[in-house]
Amino acid sequence: MIEVNKQGEVWIYAEQHKGHLEDTSLELLSKGRQLAVQLKVPLAAVLLGDRISHLCEQLGHYGADKVYLSEHPLLEHYQVTSYAKVIGGLIDRHKPQIMLYGATPCGRDLAPRVASAMKAGLTADCTDLQIGHHEIKKTGEVFENLLLQIRPAFGGNIIATIINYDRWPQMATVREGVMPLPIPDGTRNAKVIKEAVHLSQSDLSLEILSEHLQKKKVNLKASRVIVAGGAGVGSKDNFRLIWDLANCLGGAPGATRAAVDLGFIDRDHQVGQTGTTVRPSLYIAIGISGAIQHQAGMADSQKIIAVNNDPEAPIFNVAHYKIVGDLNQVVPMMIKAIKEKV
Repeated sequence: MIEVNKQGEVWIYAEQHKGHLEDTSLELLSKGRQLAVQLKVPLAAVLLGDRISHLCEQLGHYGADKVYLSEHPLLEHYQVTSYAKVIGGLIDRHKPQIMLYGATPCGRDLAPRVASAMKAGLTADCTDLQIGHHEIKKTGEVFENLLLQIRPAFGGNIIATIINYDRWPQMATVREGVMPLPIPDGTRNAKVIKEAVHLSQSDLSLEILSEHLQKKKVNLKASRVIVAGGAGVGSKDNFRLIWDLANCLGGAPGATRAAVDLGFIDRDHQVGQTGTTVRPSLYIAIGISGAIQHQAGMADSQKIIAVNNDPEAPIFNVAHYKIVGDLNQVVPMMIKAIKEKV
């Protein structure tokens, strides 16, 4: 039996915008640290931009052993052609075994371009990552240190494990919010490796005249309490109950994809496989059947209360407290009790 055990660092793409790191990058450091410890290799962050060296300290506090820093005026604004060229050069020089990106609009744009240039595989929207091995029975080769890339498939009806044993680096994008934020350690510092950047205007596919960022109406990931409604709420007018209960608790209103598709609330409030992944202290699910696609986005909440008139609703399988009843009667009673207590 032949063992194939390739070495190399674990890398995460440290996405930043206007000098501020995206939370997804810090979440990736949490999982990246676990993988790096298991593989006994350094964890490195890849940081691109212009005048962003101050972020290296923060990356070190959150777990990076190294930061590969590429600064250049032409990297001030994200463009897939220039960013992919720089990252591809870094991979050629340093040969990491794993590289992770957040499944953000930027990550979903950049990762495939880099993977194609490197002739490497890429798994999108992973919800978990582990280290394992794979044996090719015909040859007896055993590939160690493989990244097991775990993600929902077939509409979330199954969980698939994907491996890439013959193309490196192993690359994946990871859904926002599925990895916990690491606890920063102010005594940790990363080794900063400044990388020369060779770019010209011809490397940019677009000329950016102005940039406008539309902020989300709600930050579900930062909410300690979320009150979510599903199609069972019945109507946009009835969804007022969700808003009222959320306001009483100082929380945020959430929704299933079905509720969003029906026009009860806008997409910024969507929780689930195709929305935001959350893990609040309290999650109240009202009129939500509990399809696996929705559970994928909220099952890690610390406490889950479900209100549904169907005692067999799947949401009750993950709920800590279950209320079987008509939400039009139950929710007003909850609001009244909270207001009286306050």
